[in-house]
Amino acid sequence: MKRLKISIVILLFTIVSGIAGYCIIEDMTLFESLYMTIITISSVGFMEVKPLSVQGRALTMFIIILGITNGAYALGTFIRMFVEGELRKTFGRKKMEKNIESLTGHYIICGYGRIGSLISRELRENGKKFVVIENDPAALDKLEKDGYYFIRSDAVDEDSLIKAGILKAKAIVTAVRSDSDNVFITLTAKGLNPDIFILSRASDEKNEVKLKRAGASSVVSPYLMGGKRMAQLLISPTVVDFIDIAVSKGTLGLRMDEVKISPRSDLIGKNLIESNLRKNFGVIIVLIKKFNGDMIFNPSPTEVLESKDVLVILGKEENMKKMSSVL
Repeated sequence: MKRLKISIVILLFTIVSGIAGYCIIEDMTLFESLYMTIITISSVGFMEVKPLSVQGRALTMFIIILGITNGAYALGTFIRMFVEGELRKTFGRKKMEKNIESLTGHYIICGYGRIGSLISRELRENGKKFVVIENDPAALDKLEKDGYYFIRSDAVDEDSLIKAGILKAKAIVTAVRSDSDNVFITLTAKGLNPDIFILSRASDEKNEVKLKRAGASSVVSPYLMGGKRMAQLLISPTVVDFIDIAVSKGTLGLRMDEVKISPRSDLIGKNLIESNLRKNFGVIIVLIKKFNGDMIFNPSPTEVLESKDVLVILGKEENMKKMSSVL
């Protein structure tokens, strides 16, 4: 951009110098001087206004040399900008594809509309790895601007899911606008990776059953959820406010999160009292999800912890991070 500005400044200097020179040396009018300057810079070879003196010819040669040099400089700048931009895009795309290939235990987001973009933002804020599949040009521009990994393709295409690393992914979200496309993506994803967790969006509540039959692990209807939330805000606003604080980084510094007990954890075989989780980290165990799927709400102090148990915990964010290393 700087080079382009320099070229424009040189062009303006050449025009002003030419007009002033022809006016002074050849006693031409302002319009005649402008005419002579323009045809000289462009080297079109039109007829001169009148025969030139030696000084006038010297000025003409100066304008021609300056004009041609500046023209070549401007053309080179344009070509360089174009080539560099294209090369940057090509190499940037190749680098992104390599990074996507190396991903494992990541998330795949199908569709970058309102829902997909919100999910992507939350995943990034929580330090999760993910890749988006999208083919809408406007959404692709936004993806590039946001700096997310993405694949330019239709999510219903099996190859796009494979490129996104579905065989190594932890979960996939089908958030495209069409419920029928979400069903198709769910079927394809389940066929490629039967163990993957599939979260599907349903625009119509009636299609939730179809998505679950197709293999969706969980189905969410944004309109239904939005309506329930609005109703709860009317009925129990304090409860909703607390949940918002608990599940996101609120002003109280509280966080509700889930952690899985590693098979190597020292807490295996201990009950909640013996684990000293509350004593050492000041957290509240809200729920324990056992490996077989059973859920124990408000577990008793004598509840024994086992490998791969998932604990839903409420506590201060800094304490949660310390506790994660123990579990």
